[in-house]
Amino acid sequence: MFTSPLLTAVSEDRTPHDRDEGLREVITRARVVLWDFDGPICRLFAGHSADRVANRLVQWLDTRRRLGLLTDEERETPDPYAVLLAVGRRHPSLDLVLELEERLTREELRAVASAMPTAYADSLIRTWTAVGARLAIATDNSPRVVGEYLESRGLMSCFFPHVYGRTQDLHLFKPNPYGLNRALNAMGAAPSKALVIGSTPADCQAALQAGIPFLGYARNARKAKELRSVGAGLVVESLEQVLRIVRSSA
Repeated sequence: MFTSPLLTAVSEDRTPHDRDEGLREVITRARVVLWDFDGPICRLFAGHSADRVANRLVQWLDTRRRLGLLTDEERETPDPYAVLLAVGRRHPSLDLVLELEERLTREELRAVASAMPTAYADSLIRTWTAVGARLAIATDNSPRVVGEYLESRGLMSCFFPHVYGRTQDLHLFKPNPYGLNRALNAMGAAPSKALVIGSTPADCQAALQAGIPFLGYARNARKAKELRSVGAGLVVESLEQVLRIVRSSA
């Protein structure tokens, strides 16, 4: 697996001052910023429980007499994306997978109305755009969902037309770097001039494989530990620090 030297240079073994300098370096050198959606931009399922969505997908599969597609553990997962991926791995019928994916998209669309914006994300997006950075979203969420959320927050102009959501090929979910590479190619950007902002181990692994510096956003210590366990050298628990650096570098 590719490991960015910029990431290894700012590991947890460095002093807080060195880590701050490493954070400033990756932020100020980035000309293109590739965001994940659910996490660093908002909590999509803040008011529309992901656990409940996963259960609805399982119940729908039951009505289709597809009980054997999921293990007992998968039937109890609180992650609706895990349900979709499990079915995609085991079932040869594309029609079933497409219908399940569409049901998930409808649930995501319902979640937009109660999604919780990540603190400082809106201001950071607008400020980074104002100082000349180009922004894109590369996510495993539906691009329809991302578009509806961005429109509701008045942020679409900061990203348009560079919103890259999941495709019908479930093998391209992160940690596959397909979405990140797709965004870079469309924007004509080199990996060394870009920065990925994500909140999951899969986001980090995809960035490492694409050779793009990674900045982890973790809303609590547990999630920060998960990111560091897969090689994230830079992790922040608030985007306020990032916003301050962007403003001071303008």
